[in-house]
Amino acid sequence: MQHISFGTLLWIFFILLAFQPMLQQKMLGSARLRLIRALERRRSSRVIAMIHRQETMNLLGFPLIKYIDIQDSEEILRAIKLTGPSVPIDLVLHTPGGLVLAAEQIAHAIKHHPAKTTVFVPHYAMSGGTLLALAADEIVMDSNAVLGPVDPQLGTRPAAAIVRTLEAKGVANCDDETVILADTANMALSQVRKTVVSLLEDKMSPEAADALAEQISQGCYTHDHSFTVDDIKAFGLNVSTDMPAEIYQLMELHPQPKRQLPTVEYIPVPYRANHGKQG
Repeated sequence: MQHISFGTLLWIFFILLAFQPMLQQKMLGSARLRLIRALERRRSSRVIAMIHRQETMNLLGFPLIKYIDIQDSEEILRAIKLTGPSVPIDLVLHTPGGLVLAAEQIAHAIKHHPAKTTVFVPHYAMSGGTLLALAADEIVMDSNAVLGPVDPQLGTRPAAAIVRTLEAKGVANCDDETVILADTANMALSQVRKTVVSLLEDKMSPEAADALAEQISQGCYTHDHSFTVDDIKAFGLNVSTDMPAEIYQLMELHPQPKRQLPTVEYIPVPYRANHGKQG
């Protein structure tokens, strides 16, 4: 019987180690598709999930921040086109936001779908994610989930702050670049406000839609301000906390890449009253 050398075993070990992440991703992908299909059958809907995690390159180890981009809009628009006009759409959102163009494309596609559209927010949907939530017929949030303002940002600067700076200093005291930037910021604020009003026009009166657009898109809050379920109800939007269990399970199948030293630790089982008493 021929013996396998230690060197050969070592190579086999490294090959298996290299393929392990790929196999894990395949298994996770299959599990996610099975869960999505089960939720679709139960709700008689098309389920689309857009879940952005901070991903890490397997070999180089640096993080990649995910956000709403043109590829996302292309994929979601394709999924909506594949959905019959009488089939409801359920969109699962977990995102920090992203490109205004991509978010507006998705939002308009959601709004124009003839059947009921529901956005599920298990944790957060900020900025462009909030824009998508505004387009839906119903928003379902976890009781602790949040949405956020949709005011446009020019690079790292809030458009509203740029405009206020020019107004405070005056054109004569600002350089040409600041004046041009403020003009662009004014256009961005006007465009986003118009988009928000168009998404809300069939959900409330024109006056209420305009007031809400002013509040959430014109720089009344910092961009990372959070709107709770109670805030969304106060806005007059159709929101509930009746989150299906499958949505939480789906989030568990999109794990955040683990750090070498965890910053949050707990025993991952449900606790009930008197769970600490010995029987």
